[in-house]
Amino acid sequence: MGLNVDLGTPVNTALFLFILYSVQRIIFPPTPNLKSVPTEFKSGYSWMPQYHPPTVVFQSFTPKSLQPFNGRDSERILLAINGIVFDVTAGRSFYGPGGMYGNFAGRDASRGMAKQSFDVEMLTDIDKPLDKLEDLKQDEIENMKGWIDHFSNKYIICGKLVESDAI
Repeated sequence: MGLNVDLGTPVNTALFLFILYSVQRIIFPPTPNLKSVPTEFKSGYSWMPQYHPPTVVFQSFTPKSLQPFNGRDSERILLAINGIVFDVTAGRSFYGPGGMYGNFAGRDASRGMAKQSFDVEMLTDIDKPLDKLEDLKQDEIENMKGWIDHFSNKYIICGKLVESDAI
């Protein structure tokens, strides 16, 4: 009941040699002979990025300490939703100066995101206590949670927003 291989016919011999060659290529793949490290994408993911992104340290922000990160005063753009601070610098065209969400940069955007409103009236003054969001309806809270999920999957969480007297 053993394996009986008849290599007497040319078709069987060619098939056997092809299988051996394929197995050899899988077990011992060819190694590329690179003379230098590529700096751009051409044919695979073996290239190195041109620079390493800056390291982000998780920290606590107050409304006043978050305000300079608006894209005008700083290169970084941060915004907060329900106490979570996101680094949205990668979305500069949306959140930077002149972007459609630009008024949220450096601020607590919770109420505006919940109500789907980009009006300046949705922003809490940085000298006042944090907005508790107690008057939001359930669908607005769900909408805000949807924005938090979206931002969590797309941007770096770099801190938390706390009351001015908490730091």
